[in-house]
Amino acid sequence: MARRRKSSSGGAAAVLFFGALVLLTSIPKEVWIGIGVVAAVGFLLYLLATKYKKSPSPVSVPRPAQRDVWQSTVPSPMTQAPVGKDVLAEHLAAPRTAHMEQLSAHRIEPTLQQVQTPIAAKTSTPDVPVPISGPIVKPQATPTFRVPSPPKGFGQARWTPPGESVAVAGMVLPDGMVYVGTSLPTPYGRNDPCLIDPSKPVAKVGNYAERQTTYWPSYAEVSPDARRAYLTWLASGRRDPAADVGFVFLFFYGLERRVLLDAPVDERARFELPAIAAELRGLLSAYGAASGSFRHHAHQLLEWVELAEYPPRLYEKPVPALAEAYELPLYLRLALGQTAVDGVPVPVHIALAWARMAPTVYLRTPAQRCADEFEKMFHQEYETQCGRGIQLPHNRTKLKFSYHPASSGFRGSSEVHEPKLTFGNIPDITVLTGPTKKLQAVVDAATKPLESYSRLVGRDPAFKESLEAVLQLPEPLWPLAVREVIQNLQSRMVDGVAEMTFGALLAALNAKTIFTKEKTLALARVLEASGIGFEPDVLGEAKLPKPEDPVVVFKLPAESGAIRGGSSFHVAVLTLQLASTVVGSDNETSNAKAGFLREAVRSWQHLTPGQASRLLALLRLLHQAPTSLTALKKKFEAVELPAKEAIAAFMATLVRPDGEVSPAELKTLEKVYKTLGVDPQKVFSDVHGAAAGKRLTITPAPAKDDAGLRLDPERIAALQRDTERVSALLADIFVESEQAQGPAAASTTPVGEQPEDTDAAPTSTTLLGLDEAHSSFARMLVSQREWSREDLLDIAGDLDLMLDGALEHINDAAFDAHDIPFSEGDDPVIVNPEILEKIRA
Repeated sequence: MARRRKSSSGGAAAVLFFGALVLLTSIPKEVWIGIGVVAAVGFLLYLLATKYKKSPSPVSVPRPAQRDVWQSTVPSPMTQAPVGKDVLAEHLAAPRTAHMEQLSAHRIEPTLQQVQTPIAAKTSTPDVPVPISGPIVKPQATPTFRVPSPPKGFGQARWTPPGESVAVAGMVLPDGMVYVGTSLPTPYGRNDPCLIDPSKPVAKVGNYAERQTTYWPSYAEVSPDARRAYLTWLASGRRDPAADVGFVFLFFYGLERRVLLDAPVDERARFELPAIAAELRGLLSAYGAASGSFRHHAHQLLEWVELAEYPPRLYEKPVPALAEAYELPLYLRLALGQTAVDGVPVPVHIALAWARMAPTVYLRTPAQRCADEFEKMFHQEYETQCGRGIQLPHNRTKLKFSYHPASSGFRGSSEVHEPKLTFGNIPDITVLTGPTKKLQAVVDAATKPLESYSRLVGRDPAFKESLEAVLQLPEPLWPLAVREVIQNLQSRMVDGVAEMTFGALLAALNAKTIFTKEKTLALARVLEASGIGFEPDVLGEAKLPKPEDPVVVFKLPAESGAIRGGSSFHVAVLTLQLASTVVGSDNETSNAKAGFLREAVRSWQHLTPGQASRLLALLRLLHQAPTSLTALKKKFEAVELPAKEAIAAFMATLVRPDGEVSPAELKTLEKVYKTLGVDPQKVFSDVHGAAAGKRLTITPAPAKDDAGLRLDPERIAALQRDTERVSALLADIFVESEQAQGPAAASTTPVGEQPEDTDAAPTSTTLLGLDEAHSSFARMLVSQREWSREDLLDIAGDLDLMLDGALEHINDAAFDAHDIPFSEGDDPVIVNPEILEKIRA
C-alpha cells in the first residue's frame, strides 16, 4: 500500500508538472517580457539596498533636550566653536557603544524651518561639539579675499562737458558730450540708453561701419563688439562718414537729454548750448545726407537749441540753412509770426525761404534746377506783385513747437514725453491759406521765364553758361562769364564798331551748336539789351547770315531812341543800299565815297541817334557785301515813275564828290537806272546836273591818295538838300504802302519782342511749306539720324508743340511734297535719310 501510495503521488506530481508546463507555454510572449522587466528592476533595487546598508553611519552627539534649533553640519568660520585636540582625540578613540549605534539608527533630518534659522541662533551654544561623519580630514586655513574698488564712473552718471575728455575701456573719448556711469534714470525710471556703463563688457575690436544696433539702440543692450565699435567712433572724432547711423543716434540721444532735460534746470547745461548747436551742425554735415530720419531729428533739436530763447525781429536776420520737413521750419514760422505781430511786410529773403520750404507751395522743376536764376526772378516778381511785401494778419492760432524725441528714453510703456515750446502771442500763420496763394502766384511768375533755360540745362548741364542758354534768360539773369564775354566784345570795337564773320561772333560768345533762325533772333535781342547793335538787322528785314558771312556789331548810344522802324528809316536804308552799288563800282575811290556817305548819314536830322548808328554800321557791311540790284528791283516795283526818276537823279550825285566820273561809275549808274525802270540815256544829264555848275570830266580816274581828300562844303550842302527832297518823296510812298498793308506792315518791333518775318520769300526759311514752329522742329530732326523720345519731348516743349502731333504733321507734309515719310518709329525716332537729299535738292 505504501508503494502504491508512493506511485500515485509521483503520477500526480507528473500531472501537475505537465499541467504547469502547458500553462507556461500558453502565456503570451508580451507577458514574459513584462515579467522579465519587473524582475530586472527588482534585482537592481536589491543591489542598491545592499550597498546602502554597507555605508558607515555618521557619529552624532545629541544636543540638550531643551534646544530645538538645527545646527548645520558644515563648519563655518563665523559660527564654529573651538574644539581642543585632546577632547577630539578622546572622542575618536572611544569604543562604539550600543547607545551610539541607536543614535546612528535614528538620525535626525533637518526641516526647512531649521535650515532657515538665523545665524544668531546658531551661535548661541558655542560649547556644543560639532557632529562629525565620514573620514577624518585635517582642518585647513580659513580662505580670505579683498573686495575690489569700484571702477571709475561706477555709480551715478556724470556728464562730460564739451572740450573735456574721458577714458572708457582703455580708449580716450575727446571733446566729451557723453554720460559715463552706471545710473542715469529716464523720466520713466529705467537707465537712459545713451549712458556709457563702464561695468559692461567691451570686446577688443569693433567695426563702427557695420550695422550692429537695433532701431532704438541702447549702450547697455548692444553686444560687446558694438560697444567697442561705438567707443572707437567716439574716439575718432565723430565725423567719419562711413559710420553706421545707429552709433550716431546713440550719441545723439545724449545731446537730446542734455538739451531737453538738463538745460531747463541746470545753468551749466544752458551755457553749453552753443557748443551743442555747433556739434549738431557738424553731425548734420557728416550724416544728414545719408539718413533722412537723423536729418529730421537733428534739425528739430537744433531749432530747439537756437530758438528756445528767440531774439526779436528774427525777420531782419539772414535765414540759416534749413532742412525740408513735413511742415514749415520753426525758424520761418517764428519770423513770419513776428512780422504779423510787428505789423511789417514780409521781407523778400524771408518770403523766398518760405516759398522754398513750405510744403503747401509747389516749386516746379525750373525753380529747383535753376535755383540761382529762380532767386533773382523771385526778387523781381515779388517786388512787382507785392510791393514792399506780403502783409500778414495777426490770426488767433498761437505758435507752439512740440519736439518729437528720437531716444527711447523719452518713451514709457504707453506714452511719449514730448517737450514743448511756446512763444507768447506770436501767431502761427501756416494755418492761413490767403498768404500762401499770393506766394504761389509769385513763384509761378518767377518760374515761367526759366522753362526753356531749364530744359536746355536739363539735357546737358555743360550748356549752363553757353550762349544758347543765355538766350533763354532775361538780361538780369545772365551769368558773370557771359557778361565778361560781352564786355570783351565791346572792347574790340574801334570807334564803336567791330567787323567779323558771323561764325567768329558765335565763337566769341561761346556758342556750342549751329544757330537756327530763332536763336539768331534771340541773339540780336540779347545784344541789343546789352547796348550792342547787330547788322544785318535780323530783327528788321534782313536775311539771316551764314557762319561765313560778314557781320558788324556796333555800340548803341545811351539815349538811342528808336533803332529801327518808320518810313523815313526805311527810305534811308534803301538809299544806302542803292548807294552801295555805286560806291563799290570803283575800288580806287570807294573809301572816299564811303566817307562821303558817312558824313551824309550824320547830317540827316530826321534820324534818331540809334538809327544813325545802325545806318553807319550798315554802311560798313555794305562796303564788304553790297546789295545786288536784282534784289532791290522788286522793292521798287510799286513806285511811280516820277519818284523813280528822282531817286535815280539822287544816285547820280554820289558818283564823285569832286565832279570827276569814271567809265565804270557811269556803267554802274546805267544799271541802277535800268533797275529803277528809268531811261539810261538820262545818266549823263543827271550826272552833269549834279556837278552843281562845275565842269564835269569823264575820264579814267588816275590813281591818287584819297587820304588827303577834302570835301566841298557847298557840294555837301547841295547833297543834303537833294537827300532831304528824295527822302521826303520816298517817305510819302512808304507811308501810302504802310496804310495799304495795315499797321502790321511797319517794322516797329520793340526790343525784346519777336518780330514778324518780313523776308520776301517765306519758302526760304521754312521746310515743306510748314509753319515756323514745325519747320524749326523739322530742321532740328534732320540734324541727326536717330532721336530718343525724351529728347524730342524737350524740343517739342520748347516750341510749344505736342510731339506726336508734330511728327504726324511733318510726315504728312513730306508725303505731300515727296511721297516719302519724314521719320519712322516711336522710341527711338529714325529720320528717313532720303528726306535730307530731297530737302537739299
